[in-house]
Amino acid sequence: MTAIARDAVETAIRHYQDPYLGKDLFALDAVRDLTIDGDRVHLSVQLPYPSSGIHGALRQLVSNAIESVPGVGSVAIDVDQVIRTYQPQKDLQSIPGVRNIIAVASGKGGVGKSTTAVNLALALKSEGCRVGILDADIYGPSVGMMLGIPDGQRPETQENKWFVPVPAHGIESMSMAYVVTEKTPMVWRGPMVSGALTQLLNQTLWNDLDFLIVDMPPGTGDIQLTLAQKVPVTGAVMVTTPQDIALMDCQKGIEMFRKVDIPVLGIVENMSTHICSHCGHHEPLFGEGGGQRAADDYETELLGQLPLHLTIREQTDGGNPSVVAEPDSEVARTYGDIARRMGARLSQRERNLTAPISVSKG
Repeated sequence: MTAIARDAVETAIRHYQDPYLGKDLFALDAVRDLTIDGDRVHLSVQLPYPSSGIHGALRQLVSNAIESVPGVGSVAIDVDQVIRTYQPQKDLQSIPGVRNIIAVASGKGGVGKSTTAVNLALALKSEGCRVGILDADIYGPSVGMMLGIPDGQRPETQENKWFVPVPAHGIESMSMAYVVTEKTPMVWRGPMVSGALTQLLNQTLWNDLDFLIVDMPPGTGDIQLTLAQKVPVTGAVMVTTPQDIALMDCQKGIEMFRKVDIPVLGIVENMSTHICSHCGHHEPLFGEGGGQRAADDYETELLGQLPLHLTIREQTDGGNPSVVAEPDSEVARTYGDIARRMGARLSQRERNLTAPISVSKG
């Protein structure tokens, strides 16, 4: 029997480059254990971001590489992921039960921000994370409808003080729409809006979430700035379309987050191309390359591009978003890729060492 050279096994493992962080598993400090017993090799890997969707490919590629080492008879690889807590802006105190808050924002309305927020939350859940979503769009809350929450749904309460999040598709949700009636006039000034939202955020019993997605109001006015200053956000995602006017507003949003020291993790470009529902033809109705140019200008990342497609609107309006309605579709795969890219970029930020971590098997 040929003795297996440990150096050769490690070299084989280094051939695998993480597709989102561009480093090998040793450089990422992702190798938890490497055991060689006779002709058997056991490897334990722990990735630092939401990644369940690529665990199978990692096992296959690394197994093939190790099996090529002389003397190796069998390979067993365990893969899991760890979700750490990262520092919010200005060292604001974290919300109990929430590791990371991600703000999904847009410089203007009508670019698909809420659709992106809902599908991103569901994509993170499909990647093995515990996820919640808070609808912060006080004047036009739509997250409940998009998640299929019945009209008039009210959250349960505890001790007449705490709200229990409303579950939907495996994630937790909370919205001002759950606690007011349709006849309640939402003609509030900025301080009232921000006060109501922060109260809703802090009085909800979030249950050990890796990520809380906050669907921010559109725009970059006083309300958005106040929320960005008061809510302990660990990162932001900007949503835009390729149109020049939308990109100008996207840039204003990025500047707003920079002003309050919130890192912009990337840009999602919605409506990149129109896909004809009859023939499948792709056409860039709103221009091309805008999201990438904005990402380059602000040294952030284009997380993904979503098409303008009838089924995305129909599924979301029907309370069954694309990620859960058609999990194997191109659109759902794109949202999964966006979730992994966002999580990988967040994993490079400064950690909050006093907070707990979450480990999940893939």
